[in-house]
Amino acid sequence: METLRQLLVSREISELSRVTHLLDEPEQLAAAVGDVLPSAAARAPHAQLGEALAPAVERAVQRSIQKSPRTLTDILYPVFLPAIRKSIGEKIDQTFQSLNETLRHIFTWHGLKWRFESWRTGASFSEVVLKHSLVYRVEHVFLISRNSGLLIAHVAADNATSEDPQLISSMLSAIQDFVKDSFNEKEQSSLDTIRFGDLRLWSEVGQFATLVSVIRGNPPEELHEIVRDVLLRIHEECSQALGEFDGDSSQLAGVEAQLQTCVELKQEEANQGFPWLVVVAVLLLLVPAGGWVLLSWQSGQRWQAYVSRLETQPGIIVAEQKVRFGQFYVAGLRDPLSADPQSLLSGTQVDPARVHSQWKFYQSLEPEFVLKRLTASLAPPDTVLLSIIKDRIVAEGEAPATWIGRAQAAAQQLSAGGPVFDISGVRDVSLEEREAERWQAYVSRLETQPGIIVAEQKIRDGQFYVAGLRDPLGADPQSLLSGTQVDPAGVHSQWKFYQSLEPEFVLKRLTASLAPPDTVRLSIIKDRIVAEGEAPATWIGRAQAAAQQLSAGGPVFDISGVRDVSLEEREAERWQAYVSRLETQPGIIVAEQKIRDGQFYVAGLRDPLGADPQSLLSGTQVDPARVHSQWKFYQSLEPEFVLKRLTASLYPPDTVRFSIVNDRIIAEGEAPDTWIDKARAAARQLSAGGPEFDISKVRDVSPEARAAEHWQYYVSRLEAQPGIIVAQQTERGGDFYISGLRDPLAADPQALLHGTEVDPARVHSQWQFYQSLDPKFVVKRLQASLTPPKSVLLSIIQGRIVVVGEAPANWINRARAAAEQLSADGVVLDVSQLQELNLAELNDLREAIQATDIFFYSGKVVPGPEQTPVLDRLADQIKEFAENARKSGVTARFMLTGHSDATGRETANASISAARAETVRALLNKRGVAPELLLVRGAGTFEPLVPENSQTGSSTNRRVSITVNLD
Repeated sequence: METLRQLLVSREISELSRVTHLLDEPEQLAAAVGDVLPSAAARAPHAQLGEALAPAVERAVQRSIQKSPRTLTDILYPVFLPAIRKSIGEKIDQTFQSLNETLRHIFTWHGLKWRFESWRTGASFSEVVLKHSLVYRVEHVFLISRNSGLLIAHVAADNATSEDPQLISSMLSAIQDFVKDSFNEKEQSSLDTIRFGDLRLWSEVGQFATLVSVIRGNPPEELHEIVRDVLLRIHEECSQALGEFDGDSSQLAGVEAQLQTCVELKQEEANQGFPWLVVVAVLLLLVPAGGWVLLSWQSGQRWQAYVSRLETQPGIIVAEQKVRFGQFYVAGLRDPLSADPQSLLSGTQVDPARVHSQWKFYQSLEPEFVLKRLTASLAPPDTVLLSIIKDRIVAEGEAPATWIGRAQAAAQQLSAGGPVFDISGVRDVSLEEREAERWQAYVSRLETQPGIIVAEQKIRDGQFYVAGLRDPLGADPQSLLSGTQVDPAGVHSQWKFYQSLEPEFVLKRLTASLAPPDTVRLSIIKDRIVAEGEAPATWIGRAQAAAQQLSAGGPVFDISGVRDVSLEEREAERWQAYVSRLETQPGIIVAEQKIRDGQFYVAGLRDPLGADPQSLLSGTQVDPARVHSQWKFYQSLEPEFVLKRLTASLYPPDTVRFSIVNDRIIAEGEAPDTWIDKARAAARQLSAGGPEFDISKVRDVSPEARAAEHWQYYVSRLEAQPGIIVAQQTERGGDFYISGLRDPLAADPQALLHGTEVDPARVHSQWQFYQSLDPKFVVKRLQASLTPPKSVLLSIIQGRIVVVGEAPANWINRARAAAEQLSADGVVLDVSQLQELNLAELNDLREAIQATDIFFYSGKVVPGPEQTPVLDRLADQIKEFAENARKSGVTARFMLTGHSDATGRETANASISAARAETVRALLNKRGVAPELLLVRGAGTFEPLVPENSQTGSSTNRRVSITVNLD
C-alpha cells in the first residue's frame, strides 16, 4: 500500500510539504507575499482595498505624528497656508461688510426696528442688519473641468436668462488663461471674483473642477462657505469621475442635484408698508390643489408627446429626457440635416422657455442623409441622377471621368454599416461628345419648326454654326436654345428672311392685313383658308383682291362663305336676337319691343330674382346706349323663383336639399321639428296656381344623428383639403376619433372645425406628418431649404415650379440638385431660366477668408495671444465680404469648423473641437461680426489638415477653419 500511495500521490505529498515549510518560515513567507502584493493591490477593487488599508494607514499616520509632528507640518504647509490666508481674507471682508451695513442703518427708522428685533430674538444687531439689507439671488451655477475647460454640469434658477452654457464655460476658461498668461500667475492661482454691474461671478477652485456662481445683487460673505461646502461634497462623492472627465457626464448624474442647492439660495427684499403680498399669497394658497395637479399632469403628457415625436424623427436619437422643478431636459444625438428639435415644439403646447436641450451632432447613416451629403460634396452634373433604391444610393446617367473618379473615392470613404453608393450605372462620356449631342438635338428642334429651313450646320473649333431661311412669323431660333444646354455664346447663326407658304403663316398675314370684323371667322380646312360669316361689301372686295394676290403654290383663300349685309340689317338682326334671348329668360315677360330712328325700345314685366336685362346685352353687339327699357316688377310663380324665395325665408339646414321635380318643389333630408313646422306654414301660404311645396320626405332627426351628420361633413371637408389624408375615422361613445397623414404646411384640422357645428371637445385626432407633393407646398419647402436670394423668383405655372432670376453658381447647383431629387417624385422644378450671378469681385476675398486658420495649444479651447492679429484681420474681411455680398443680392454665411489632433478619446476631441469653434465665434462677435452670419460645428479628428506623424502635424490639426457659403 505504501508503494501504491507513493506511485499515486507522491508529487502532491512533496508539493504539500514545500507549502507547509514556506508557511512555517516567516522570512520566506514575507518574500513570497512581497512578490505578488503589488499585482494583487492593482487588481483589487478600489473600494474594498481602501476599506482594508484604512485602519493600517490611520495607525501609521498617527504614529508618525507622535514621533515627528514637524515632518507632517512641513508636508502640509504649502496646502494649508493659501487656504488659511484665503479664509482670513474672507472673514475680514465679512467683518467689514457687517460693519458697513450696521453703520449705514444704525440711526435710521429701520435701524431702530431691527435693534428691537435683535433684542427680541437674541441675535446680534449686525446679523439682523445683514439679514434685511442684503438682497441677492444665485441665478446660475457652472461646474467646469480644470483640465480641459469643458462644462461638466450647469444649473439655472427659474426665469434666469443666459446664452449657451458651453459657450459661457469656454469663455470663463479663456478669461482664467488670459489672466494667468498676462500677469505670469502661478498655475494653482485662480480668478476669484468678477463684477459686472449688478452681477457677480464667484469662483471656487477644487482639485479637479471649478465651481462658478453667477449672483445678482449683494450677497453676504457667508455664501463663500456654502458654495465651498457644495464643491467639497461633489469632490468627495465623485472624485474619480471628475479626475477622469472627458466630456461624458453620464457618470456625474448626481452633480446637478448638488448644484441645485446653490441655485436655491436667495435673499428677497423685505416688503414695506401693509403686507399686501402676504395677503395675496394666503389667498392663492386657498386655491384647490387639484387644479395644480391637473396642470402638472397635462404638462407631463405634452412633454411625453414631444419626446415621442422626437424619437420618431430620422436623424435624432434621444439619449436622456427628464422633468425637474417644472423644467424639461432632453439630450442626445442629432444629425445637422435632420429636423430642428426646436421647430418640432410647434403644436405640442410645450413652453419652449422651459425646455433645455443639449444635442451633440453626429452623422446619421440613413440613406436620405447620406444622399444629401453626397449631392453637396460631389455636385453631380445635370446628366447624373442620384436616387435611393432599396437602401442603396444609385447614380445613373453620364459624366466625365474626373467626376466618376471623385464619386468612386467618395464611395470608398463611406462609413461601414451605411448605405452602398453604386455608380456602376454612370457612363463615362467626354465633354465634346455631350456638346455634339446637344447641338444635334437643337438642330433637329429647328428642323421641325414650321417657317424655318436649315440649309447648313457644322461644328468647328468648339463653336457651332447654322444658316438657313426663316419666316419672320416663325419661332425665334435663339429662344429655342432654352433647355438644350447649348451655350448661346458659342452659337453663330445666319438667317435670311422669307415668306413661308404654309397655311398658318398665310392666315396670320391675311388677318393682319384685312382686319376682319367680329362677324367673320378665318380658319384652315384641308390646307385651304376659309372665311365664314357676314361683312360689308367693302371688306368683301378687299378680301377678294387679297385672294387674287396670293402666291401660286400657296393655299387657296375661299371667301364664298361670307354673306354681304348692310349695317341696318345687321343691327336689326342683333336686336331681334336680343329680344328672343329676353323672351326665353324665366321671370321676364316682353310686352312690347320696336325700333325707331335707330333707337331700340322694350317694355314688359320682370321678377326681381330674374336675370338683369342689361347684363343680357353682353355678347349681342347691340349698343347699350341706344337701348331704352321699361320694366315693372312682379313675382313669378315659376318653380325656380318660388324655390329661391323659400330658400331665403326658411334658411334650410345643410341636411335638407331643395329640388324641382315635375314643377313641384321637393324638400328631402332631415331637420329639427321646429324647422319642419316653419316649412309646413310656408307651404300653406304659397299662392294658388303656383308650384306645390312637398316636405313629406324631410325626416325629424335627434341631436345624435345631427351630430353624426355634422361629423361626416367635417370628414369630407378634411378629405378635400390638399396635404391631408384621412386614414381612419370612427364614432364611439359620443366622441369622434380620426387619424391620418398631414403635411405641416397644410390647413390646421382644428381650424377646419369652425362652421361645422362639431364640438371640438369631443374630437380626438392623431395626425402623422408627411411631405405632400402639391406644388404650393413644394415651393414653400424650397424657399425654406434653398433660401433664394432677392434676385430669384419661384412661381407655379401649369403645375410646374419655375425659377427665374440671377443667383450665385453654388445656389444654382443646389437648385439643380433639388430639381433632380424632385423629379424622382414626379415634381417638375424648371431652373432653365436661372442665370449665374457674376461674383468675380468677391472671389479673391472669399479665398483669403477660407485660407485663414486659427490655431490652438494642446488641450486649450482659447487661441493663444499670437492669434489676436489673425482674428482682427479675419473679422474685418468677414464684415467686408458680408457687406459686398448683401449689395450683390445674396446672403453670406460663414461656417466655423473646429478640429483637434488625435490625442485623447474621441468624445473629448469632439467636445473640444466644438468648444474651439464656439470660442472663435464669440471672439469674432466681440470684434463686430453679426452672430447670425456665423455657424459652428465640431469635426473632431475626422477632417485632418495634414497626417499626424509628427508634433508639427498635431499642432497644425488643432485649428478652426472657415468656409464661406452664399445663399
